[in-house]
Amino acid sequence: MSSLLHLLLKQPQSLSSLNNLVSNNGAKALSIPGLLYSRRRGLHSSPPKPPSFAIAFDIDGVILRGETPIGGSPQALRRLYYDSATAATISALKIPYVFLTNGGGVPESKRAKDLARQLGVNISPLQVIQGHTPFKQLVKRFENDLIVAVGKGEPAVVMSEYGFKNVLSIDDYASFFDNIDPLAQYKKWKEIQAVKQHASLTINPDSERVGAVFVVSDSIDWSRDIQVLCDILRTGGLPGRETAHQPPLFFASDDLAYQALFPAERLGMGAFRIALESIFNSIHPKDMEYTSYGKPHPFVFKNAENVLTQVVQSAYNNIEADGGTEPFKTLYMVGDNPSIDIKGARQAGSPWFSILTRTGVFKGEGNHTEHPADLVVDTVEEAVDYILRKEHIC
Repeated sequence: MSSLLHLLLKQPQSLSSLNNLVSNNGAKALSIPGLLYSRRRGLHSSPPKPPSFAIAFDIDGVILRGETPIGGSPQALRRLYYDSATAATISALKIPYVFLTNGGGVPESKRAKDLARQLGVNISPLQVIQGHTPFKQLVKRFENDLIVAVGKGEPAVVMSEYGFKNVLSIDDYASFFDNIDPLAQYKKWKEIQAVKQHASLTINPDSERVGAVFVVSDSIDWSRDIQVLCDILRTGGLPGRETAHQPPLFFASDDLAYQALFPAERLGMGAFRIALESIFNSIHPKDMEYTSYGKPHPFVFKNAENVLTQVVQSAYNNIEADGGTEPFKTLYMVGDNPSIDIKGARQAGSPWFSILTRTGVFKGEGNHTEHPADLVVDTVEEAVDYILRKEHIC
């Protein structure tokens, strides 16, 4: 290594020759007074400081349609990394970003793996903020209560991984009550399983009140779920019993519609909430009480800012030594839904800057009238190109 130092100090070196020198000498990184070189970040006089901006991407209608990447999303995301976008470490990130979606139904770790496979870049679970991610902040309140989790995918697994100890999916919960779904015998499309043995449960659903209901993702059986939820909510968590105080009800999002594979938008969790609320209020003397998370709630954008700060701290491990993370000057929200993504970013205010794409819910020629974005582009690739040019990033 001493000969390598001598060569470097003796004469100026190009980046390519530096790379050859380092490679030939078996070094991954070289420190010289006032000089730092690494293959990943090149030549610079001191450890690189994180950028003053970050990006939040919606997924459906911006990054993917179904399972398929759209709008040049893989190419766009690769520009946010150093040379190796597939490196198995968050430190490969050049530009901090997160996925901010109202979707969900699977743990963040699984969604990160799926996105990495679909997009060809390494993605940390920390970078995935789903509609139900804030539910983990309610663990202390309901940790030991009986929890019913509603929705597609693995809603009970999601809640269990957050730390809730007694969780049942609504499928499993309904199986404890004979004839609770009067239409079950006609649902030939669905395999009905009487799952009445749950080793992990410490309480009996037949006699234990439901402490809270969490709608984690889109319901896949509206008729059954609305019936069972009405039973839970109006009896204080004991279906078939007398009327009692409604247990807490939480929705991961309140999207009326979203862009899926079908050309027209599909009904979302907000539509399910409206249906449930309308029916419940018609059969119960008190209106349904609930709490909705997800975009455009300002809390979601504040939480995203906090997560992006954590991403920076993970990607740039020299941050603490340099005095900590500075506030972002600009946070870019790239979305396709004016009433969700753009409205949310505008309500959150500075430092959020909204970018609307035409690959999902919005397909208009100009800007959206009711919820105009700061910028309208055709694709996410155009959005990233604009951001990097605006921030003077090569």
